[in-house]
Amino acid sequence: MPERDAGDSTADDAEQLTPGAVLDHGRYRLLEKVGADPRCDAQLWRAKDGVLGRDVALTILTGDRSHSDAASSARRTLERAMHASTFNHVGVARVLDVVTPAPGDPQGVLGVVIAEWTHGTDLIELISGGPLAPGTAARVLQPLAAAVEAAHHAGLVLGADHPQRIRVTPEGEVRMAFPGPLSTASSSDDVRGLGAVLYLLLTGRWALDAAPDGLPTAPTGPDGTIVAPRTLRPTVPLELSTVALRALGSPDTHGTTGGVRTGAAVLRVLEQHATFEEDASTSVMQAAPAGGGARESNEVWSTQDPKPDEVKRKKLAISVGALAVATLLVVGWIVANLIGLVAGNQEAEGPSVTLEDGNQQPAPGPEQSVPVKVTGGSPFVLEQTPDSPGKLGNLFDGDPATSWATDSYNDQFGSGFKSGTGAVLTFASPTTLREVVIDSPSAGTVVEIRAADGTSPDLNSSQVLGKQTLSAGQTTIPIEAAQPTQHVIVWLTQLAPTDGKFQSRINEITLAGSAA
Repeated sequence: MPERDAGDSTADDAEQLTPGAVLDHGRYRLLEKVGADPRCDAQLWRAKDGVLGRDVALTILTGDRSHSDAASSARRTLERAMHASTFNHVGVARVLDVVTPAPGDPQGVLGVVIAEWTHGTDLIELISGGPLAPGTAARVLQPLAAAVEAAHHAGLVLGADHPQRIRVTPEGEVRMAFPGPLSTASSSDDVRGLGAVLYLLLTGRWALDAAPDGLPTAPTGPDGTIVAPRTLRPTVPLELSTVALRALGSPDTHGTTGGVRTGAAVLRVLEQHATFEEDASTSVMQAAPAGGGARESNEVWSTQDPKPDEVKRKKLAISVGALAVATLLVVGWIVANLIGLVAGNQEAEGPSVTLEDGNQQPAPGPEQSVPVKVTGGSPFVLEQTPDSPGKLGNLFDGDPATSWATDSYNDQFGSGFKSGTGAVLTFASPTTLREVVIDSPSAGTVVEIRAADGTSPDLNSSQVLGKQTLSAGQTTIPIEAAQPTQHVIVWLTQLAPTDGKFQSRINEITLAGSAA
């Protein structure tokens, strides 16, 4: 047989990555290619996990295995993705597994990063009808900016600097859907990515390299600098335009300029300008991806997300209505019988006596509380480094078997080099808290719950909502909150004595707030 040209091997092997192909000993069946990142020869796919029966997101690294630079770069990307597997944030798809090439995989596959599948739509699809309203753009980008900030606190890089690695959830929030940063990526690349995504949402143009086909690129001025969003669209607020431009930084150095070096700086501006207005451009966030029919019950795999079945929805509405009518008839019959029974007893016992207080009103019932879901968290310290940032998600993962612990200190807080440590917890929307329950084995730990004005708050200006010394087990901290808040600081000011040192451990934090 004639020998194949080595220069074409990667391209030929990449052609074997088609819908229906399988990877990792047949476990993952490819469903739909949703994008590519040519900077690292990565293909982005939706696939079906044949073992667990769920959709997953695959970042498939391709290249020539005999090429040492390509193989080394792929290994570095896989290592960084593996380190991120413990990171848990609503703005990032969780890394489920990292695999190296298996027998039967195409020769061009150098490794695969498997993450949970993000339902919704493509980022580029979001702006297909035109740029978003500035307030909407600021709102939908907040979860990704918060994730970048939290990841950097944990010493991780997300690689959120390519539009096809990012998707929009059905709730209308931008999310890092295909983890696996470039081997050379740094935290400044994540900040530049936030600037580029904000620029895209405001203008419909991509301001970094490797723009997908058909996506317009950002224009540049005579000096080669990128034109500000406000110049292209005068309705964009000056602060949003400035933070997008300065987060992008200098195209010569790929650094950051103007003081925008962190995700926190971007997030602060987004929080100030986020609004909830509805416009035509946001309707795509609620729409299912185009194409494809209804999924059959015996279908093994499909290339599209399932769409709502209007016929079933109509039948369900009719059934619910009929059930409601029947329930009302039954309740009416029971009430009528009870009234007849009471009336009969009154006639047998004599006339009834009516109290004269006509102004008496029914006493209001007690205010009910509902669980408050924590959507994200980030370490919070005033001095030195955070304590166990990689385990912070264990505070609100719903599993008391996992825990977050402080470092072990020779001195108690206040007498050593730290005044305290803790975390900022974020909710989906502003909430009036009523109580916080902390499950901890570290008796003697003193915890303050404080209202925060963002994910990077000022401790001195934050309001103390509640304070308690923990007992071993569950401790309830009553909260006196007059105003709703979307962020709280869990601040430890005293640690538990442990083996001659000081250290505290928290298994789980649950919160409750006023019912809507």
